[in-house]
Amino acid sequence: VMIRLQAGPIDTAAVAAAAGGEGDGAVCVFLGTVRNVNGGHRVLFLEYEAYAGMAEREMERIAAEAVVRFGVTNVAIVHRVGRVDIGEASVAIAVAAPHRAPAMEACRFVIDTLKASVPIWKREHFEGGAVWVEGAGR
Repeated sequence: VMIRLQAGPIDTAAVAAAAGGEGDGAVCVFLGTVRNVNGGHRVLFLEYEAYAGMAEREMERIAAEAVVRFGVTNVAIVHRVGRVDIGEASVAIAVAAPHRAPAMEACRFVIDTLKASVPIWKREHFEGGAVWVEGAGR
């Protein structure tokens, strides 16, 4: 299982490889990337902070819940901390299962639950200022 916070770019192929196994017919990958416009403002970059330790434990709990709830075989989650530039991935999630439907359902569950419950905070830097982004839209 690959569960971690990291500074620097995410190796998305490694995340997908960490999730999948020989018995899996599906590996569903979600990449959350930094867009250049939000709320009518031109975004320059994002900055993430996390409560390390607690964040990883919560990510592990979410992954374990996805395995039980959806019957998937494995979940990998990597989230960036620090500065993340436009076009870069801030989070990568890979979910493996014998069939596509549970992998896709579990992948959505993992990202939605991560955004709602993991202590990771996003600061959006845009032309004219910066704001901390809260809620499920973060």
